[in-house]
Amino acid sequence: MSNLISFYSPVATITKDEEKARKAKMSIIIERYKDKVSSLPKNVDHDLCKYKGFWHFHGFWYHSKADFSIEAIMALQDDFQALPTDVFLASHPKSGSTWLKALAFAIINRTKFKTDHDPTHPLLTVSPHDCVPFMESESFLNNPSYANGLMATHIPYTSLPESIITSECRIVYLCRNPKDVIVSYWHFLNKLKDDDSTPTKLDDAFELFSRGMSPYGSFWDHVIGYYKASLDRPGKVLFLKYEDLKKHPENEVKKLAKFVGNPFTEEEVFDGSVQKIIQLCGFENLNKLVNKKRKKTPKVLSDDIYYRKGVVGDSVNYLTSQMVQTLDKITKEKCGTLGISFEAT
Repeated sequence: MSNLISFYSPVATITKDEEKARKAKMSIIIERYKDKVSSLPKNVDHDLCKYKGFWHFHGFWYHSKADFSIEAIMALQDDFQALPTDVFLASHPKSGSTWLKALAFAIINRTKFKTDHDPTHPLLTVSPHDCVPFMESESFLNNPSYANGLMATHIPYTSLPESIITSECRIVYLCRNPKDVIVSYWHFLNKLKDDDSTPTKLDDAFELFSRGMSPYGSFWDHVIGYYKASLDRPGKVLFLKYEDLKKHPENEVKKLAKFVGNPFTEEEVFDGSVQKIIQLCGFENLNKLVNKKRKKTPKVLSDDIYYRKGVVGDSVNYLTSQMVQTLDKITKEKCGTLGISFEAT
């Protein structure tokens, strides 16, 4: 598989037995859909295939025969049944999903786990990815967290299981400036490599990203799908921006809490509960806990792979002026008429 765009399952703590069980289940699913996958358009150079899903005319590029793959999405489309009480946290990879998971989990569980001075709070002992699993891996891990009705996904809106679209469940989408997304993704790719592997060049990662050949397809089409859904179904799809969360965290966290059905009371706002959740889930706090308080368990990926800087605008330190112009041009062509802005409002 190409090292440029391979994407590993973002589940932080998986034992060897669980990983073995995952691979066994994945083998069954790959066999189940091999004929269907074999008929899809291919990009042999990067081990990708293009799948249209239910409602997307052009389709998205996906990996095959991997943990987070087209076969997993097909299985979810056929078998997954959403409940009206479910909440799904959606994002394109490297757009802030770890932060969104932490915030949503802390908000929904704030009466069960005290936000401050509680050493047993799950976010102080395990990764947000353990607290809120990705639905793409649920078929393989049978994570009991699903019973809580809070799940995450990187699947494009037009490829979601039909039961999510047609049910009364809610979707929260977090988008981020594509310039910061590609830089974060490039760093992530190189963190995945072992010491003997050749680092991925930014130019190579950028070329694929700008062509829409990222995990889960084109960044812009991914954003547009959820943005249009938020306009069509505002009571069921909430569209948030990473930059707004950074600039106006209290307003955005209160908006998130209200949308998922757990609004803050006036008393909670007065006693600082909103700020306590923001502090608990802040990048600095979660990053600090990676190698200190969290349980040491066998891992497929270590927690620190998900934390780098978490700042807005870091791409200016990496992208050339030509790269910036290319991304701005694509953004204008794709999103200009929709009024989507990736700047803080």
